[in-house]
Amino acid sequence: MPKNTSVAAHLRRLLELLASGAPAEDFGTVATEARRGGVGGDDLAEIEQATQAALRVHGALRQHQRREAELTALFDTAGDLAALRDLDAVLRSIVRRARMLLGTDTAYLTLPDEEAGDTFMRVTDGSVSELFQNLRLQLGEGLGGLVAQTARPYATPDYRTDQRFHHTRSIDAGVLDEGLVAILGVPLLLGSGSGGKVIGALFAADRTPRTFSPDEVALLCSLANHAAIAIDTAKAMTDARVALAELAEANAVIRERSAAMQRAEESHDRLSDLVLRGGDVADVAAAVADLLEGDVTVFDAGGWPLTPTAHGAGGAGGAGGAGGAGGAGGSAPAGTSGTDAPKGFVGTDGTGGTGGTDDAAALVRAAEESRATAHAVVHDGRWVCAVLAGQEMLGSLVLSGRPDLDGPDRRLFERSSVVTSLLLLLRRSVAEAENRVRGDLITDLLTAPDRDPAGLVARGRNLGIDLNRPHLVLVASTDADVRERLAGAAVQYLFGGDGVSAEHAGTVMLVPASGATPGEAAGAAAEQLTHLVGAPVTVAGAGPAAGPRALADAHAEAARCLQALKVLGRRGAGGSAGELGFLGVLLGEGHDVDGFVKATLGPLLEYDDRRGTQLVRTLAAYFGCGGSLTRAKEELHVHINTVVQRLDRVQAILGPDWNSPENALELQLALRLRLLSLG
Repeated sequence: MPKNTSVAAHLRRLLELLASGAPAEDFGTVATEARRGGVGGDDLAEIEQATQAALRVHGALRQHQRREAELTALFDTAGDLAALRDLDAVLRSIVRRARMLLGTDTAYLTLPDEEAGDTFMRVTDGSVSELFQNLRLQLGEGLGGLVAQTARPYATPDYRTDQRFHHTRSIDAGVLDEGLVAILGVPLLLGSGSGGKVIGALFAADRTPRTFSPDEVALLCSLANHAAIAIDTAKAMTDARVALAELAEANAVIRERSAAMQRAEESHDRLSDLVLRGGDVADVAAAVADLLEGDVTVFDAGGWPLTPTAHGAGGAGGAGGAGGAGGAGGSAPAGTSGTDAPKGFVGTDGTGGTGGTDDAAALVRAAEESRATAHAVVHDGRWVCAVLAGQEMLGSLVLSGRPDLDGPDRRLFERSSVVTSLLLLLRRSVAEAENRVRGDLITDLLTAPDRDPAGLVARGRNLGIDLNRPHLVLVASTDADVRERLAGAAVQYLFGGDGVSAEHAGTVMLVPASGATPGEAAGAAAEQLTHLVGAPVTVAGAGPAAGPRALADAHAEAARCLQALKVLGRRGAGGSAGELGFLGVLLGEGHDVDGFVKATLGPLLEYDDRRGTQLVRTLAAYFGCGGSLTRAKEELHVHINTVVQRLDRVQAILGPDWNSPENALELQLALRLRLLSLG
């Protein structure tokens, strides 16, 4: 082969090795082959010089490739940071790239635990030891402690023999368990220069001795900077999310408060318009029930209902609005039923219900608690708010069906009590003025009913009182030291109804008859007036009566009955002449003898008429013979056993106490009056 051709072939071989990226040891074989092929002298020297040049080119290419890989890794990491979604994923990618680029057996990243005051393994790649993965380092311990303390990179070719840092048993055990020897650690820095803050450390480690080059240290520092940026960015994003959440929450609160203010303004306008249009307390209750979607009742200071229960959309009564317009309880005509009061507070019938006084007292205590706290309170599952005029208790608002009353609605409920107090004060002022004028009418009616009956009826009609309508007449009396309270209590008792009161030899009340007997009406009035006055109030009733003269006569009968109740020791009770037996015959305006006889002997007379027996005759003979069975059987011409059997039947009809002194007296009086009436 010609000389030049031989040299050219070996040079071409060097170029092919460069082009194929062959390892450095393959380049030395070219000069060896040329020597074996007989090339010598200057040609061989030229080939050897070309080989050295090719190796330099090969090293430069490898360095460029490594730099390209490093730049690619850094670029990819920067891309990960730009699209940061999951911090753990980014940190795992950085640690994995550090291990790959430095060609180490493992890489790991540590972060401080501010609560525990130490450092923990956040991410590991290539680790096989659980003990190593769960290591925790105090500040200044191990290589990582030194890196964190000095904020500078540190590398050791053999960790176990390096005495530059503080060894601990736990760290050395973890490193030994992992089998690590050479370790390079660099800080994760935020900021630059002496003001930088170390927020962690990034490590690359081999299980064999190794010296890390400055380029490898610089590369790991670059990756550590990216990790620091990722952590800081993630923290900033977390803080931003928290701030956004707080702003959203604050915005929701602002919207809620704005809506509450708007609702409060609308509610205020609605209630104000209601008052200006002449609305009543019942209208306020209906409006509040509609606004709060519950059931609302207005009670007086004694715990008795002033209005029917108004039903809101969410209340137990549905969206029915307010009920009837009549008063009830302490404010209604005694013996009437005009309210759907909340269960658990007061009875609604004229007799006071099953536990009216106790329930009313419980409501009064709840209203006092509301006054003391200046807020609505919960009582028996219902909201109670005191209705005040200064410190005077006018009554209370009761809301049911809304156990979860929140702040804005609670304030609306409390503000509604102010509107209610204004209306109650207005109603009371009007009622007191009307009652004074009506009182003059009652005085003229009772002192001179025959002077001008038509004029009295006309005056009553002008005042809204129909004297030709049947009324019950109630006369009330109490102890002298609290007598001045009785007049006001009577006004409060009749407040909201069609009744009227006046002072005339005691407190007199006219109440429209509505089915209750005089005794029932008197009993209900006595119970509630006693509660309002705070002392026993005795009440007598008469009627129903219509027209001036009949009303005056009914008053006279009620006055006599009141005196009889006091003599009989029935202080604080209510009653009528019809309930006093033979005393009622004596006290009653019409001396109703037939009514007394029928009330006393009626069951026996009816039994005799149905069965054809002689129980009444046997009873008359028994009393006429002084209670002697022997003399009675002779009087009746029957066997003594017959007399005993008939008296047993009397006991079965009249009750076991028929022969008590009091009942025996009334039976004997009724028998004598019957005998007189038969002629």
